[in-house]
Amino acid sequence: MNGPHPRSITAPELQEWLLDERLDPLLVDVREDRELEIAPFPATVLHLPLSRSEAWLKDLGRQLPDGRSVVVLCHAGVRSLHFGLWLLEQRQSLEVWNLEGGIEAWSLQVDPSVPRY
Repeated sequence: MNGPHPRSITAPELQEWLLDERLDPLLVDVREDRELEIAPFPATVLHLPLSRSEAWLKDLGRQLPDGRSVVVLCHAGVRSLHFGLWLLEQRQSLEVWNLEGGIEAWSLQVDPSVPRY
């Protein structure tokens, strides 16, 4: 794939970011409603389920401000990677990060209270 790619961030690195008040990343969760019910991310997220993009696509530009790191996540890190690639095609000015291994990695490496599915 040509063009810009999202940077990778591990679950422990993201945890450090979330504990550092100066960083304030925007978390974008692209999982479906049912997945969030099973295993919600333990921080505030902008929920943009990929299957319902027609509902949020027109407002996406104002929801993703320049100058703020955007961390995208899903179950295993694949859908979020593709979403991150698409985001950067739309706006190369964004700083986009992909959570390696998604919520699964978060559960295994950071917070085992988050259910695995």
